[in-house]
Amino acid sequence: MSTPLIDDVTVDSYRFPTPQTEADGTLAWDATTAVVVAIRAGHERGLGWTYSSPAAATVVEHHLAPEVRGTSPDDVTDTWLRLRRACRNFGTSGVVAHALSAVDIALWDLKARLLEVPLESLLGSVRRATAVYGSGGFVNLTDEQLTDQVIGWEAAGCTAVKIKIGVDADRDIERITLVRKLLGGRTAIMVDANGAYTPGEACRVGVELDRLGVVWFEEPVTSDDFTGLRTVRDAVRCDIAAGEYVYSEYEAERLIDAVDCLQLDITRCGGYTGFLRGSAVAAAHHRDISAHCAPALHAGIAAAVPRLRHIEWFADHARLEPLLVTGAPVVAQGRLAPRGQDAEPYGHGMRLSESAARYRLSSPAEPSE
Repeated sequence: MSTPLIDDVTVDSYRFPTPQTEADGTLAWDATTAVVVAIRAGHERGLGWTYSSPAAATVVEHHLAPEVRGTSPDDVTDTWLRLRRACRNFGTSGVVAHALSAVDIALWDLKARLLEVPLESLLGSVRRATAVYGSGGFVNLTDEQLTDQVIGWEAAGCTAVKIKIGVDADRDIERITLVRKLLGGRTAIMVDANGAYTPGEACRVGVELDRLGVVWFEEPVTSDDFTGLRTVRDAVRCDIAAGEYVYSEYEAERLIDAVDCLQLDITRCGGYTGFLRGSAVAAAHHRDISAHCAPALHAGIAAAVPRLRHIEWFADHARLEPLLVTGAPVVAQGRLAPRGQDAEPYGHGMRLSESAARYRLSSPAEPSE
């Protein structure tokens, strides 16, 4: 029986307000936008999404969907390459990469559903579940709010937690000290500066982080500054991490020697196809991978990558994913299995939830954060 060709591609944007304004070392926001792609072939639909601007929906509608319609869902890699070529003249990074990622995720989900296999079986899993670390700790949280987050992460079994730093060095040290006291040495502490420092500042902050036993210093400087990242890496004991803005394996290659652990984000780096290509770069350089945000989407592919250290259980995405889809995996004993108990048996198992309807934007062009 021949595989049916793709006959429909749809895209919608959903805006989920945060409980309050949230902030890191370089940015503040009050909502998160999910751009959701559905691709149909025969009786099945594949689902993918990215966290981006509604502009990503416009890219899908005008540039990617026409390239996907009429193609075989078997040929995901070929389609991925053709989509990148189709976007050559206006760039393949940023919002375009976000759009391509959502399409690629939907294509892999569709292919697995048509083959009637779970996505993790199609990819080839190496573990039953992947460790997560609790992530949030926004710089504008009160001590009470930060305490509640940390206690919640530890209660869920997380063996590591990450908070934001980068606005006020003295206040950052106070907050790290508070987290350290709460955890009592039972759980590793990670920090993320979101590129807030110069290399010199980051080195000086790194001395204090090492003194406090912090094990992970994420984006101490902007991830575009490879030399600066290497400078900080050479000056501190804690691991230096970056890569959430890697949009291709070529960018991963340029960054790899400046970090101890390469971060990849499936909603930005080209979906499952791009994640596997970036993981191959890391493996060739004997580096670990860490999955950035989007825990529900990373759960399946994380189980397929041997040197994957953990998945970021980011507060915003952990809150909104159960509103966006059914079948989202849940954290149990600090780990995330590839699918939730109520997931469908094939693909990644998730479907758009009826509860998402109230968050849908009326137009892909409607503004968001």
